[in-house]
Amino acid sequence: MSMRTRLIPALALLCLAAGLRTAQAQLAPSPDEPPVSTAPATAPDDQPVATFKVQVNLVDLFFTVKDKNGNLVPHLNKTDCSVQEDKAPQTFKSFVAENNLPLTLGLLLDTSGSQYRVLPLEQQAGSEFLSRVLKPKDQAFLLSFDVNVDLLQDFTNSARQLSRAMNKAEINTAGGNGAAGIPGLGGGTIPVSGTPKGTLLYDAVYLASNDKLNQETGRKAMIILTDGEDEGSKTKINDAIAAAQRSNVIIYVILIADTGFYGNFGMGYGGYSAANKMSQETGGRVINVGNNGKKLEEAFEQIEDELRTQYVATYTPTNTKLDGTFRHVAVSCGEGMKVQVRRGYFAPTPDGN
Repeated sequence: MSMRTRLIPALALLCLAAGLRTAQAQLAPSPDEPPVSTAPATAPDDQPVATFKVQVNLVDLFFTVKDKNGNLVPHLNKTDCSVQEDKAPQTFKSFVAENNLPLTLGLLLDTSGSQYRVLPLEQQAGSEFLSRVLKPKDQAFLLSFDVNVDLLQDFTNSARQLSRAMNKAEINTAGGNGAAGIPGLGGGTIPVSGTPKGTLLYDAVYLASNDKLNQETGRKAMIILTDGEDEGSKTKINDAIAAAQRSNVIIYVILIADTGFYGNFGMGYGGYSAANKMSQETGGRVINVGNNGKKLEEAFEQIEDELRTQYVATYTPTNTKLDGTFRHVAVSCGEGMKVQVRRGYFAPTPDGN
């Protein structure tokens, strides 16, 4: 056999082997085979380096300042004000007058039996307020409380949706809705001995703070329309306030009461004290309007002005302990000026809570 004759079969075999290798390279790998990395080996200097997370506790403050005549003061800077934490001076990290920062708002509506005659006033004034105050980046929700706590409208930027939900709110008592539940006419929330379940105000504040506002950022406020009476809440007032403080929520209470309701049953109402405590501790205030529709409209206008004329300031506390304790905060801005600011905050814990 000649040399040429012997090379032909050998070349054919080599070509066949090369073709098989090419075909194998084009086939998808078996799903049972482990993936093969084509990345270059990591150089010793590129090995992962351990990192440590440093927690910086930056305290946010949202507050308003008024002069001795009760007028809002809108043009201060950080040299005009000072801040203390547990009576120790702190240094402002930032300080700005802000009137367009997005607002997250919770409106809480008392629909217990004692509000039967004033509910229409609340619905009208509340709807008008929302149509004025909500800007494009704002959002709000509506919650009612009576023998239950109900979410009537979740977060929305639509004043129309909120107004529609508010107008559907009904008086709800242990005796039922509407006239069937009017105190003295088949049910109601007349205070009796024991622990009646009729106006879950503190439960509503706690749930709104924890379930709706806790995860929100920026300016947050809660406006509560109520006579301030709580009956049957599982939550104590201090726990409701603490929930609002942890969520950095400002509470405004519009104290509205049907004086005839309490007069007819030979009793007064003591809601002011509780309402004042909740608002003062969180940097808001209580406005007593009785059952006067004009005063109710003015109360909403005052709240609107205050929410749009706020200062936003931050500081890093000198007390760096992550112990979860409550720290008292005080801000002052010159002689004769009154500052509405939350009374304090809870320090974070090592796990970040």
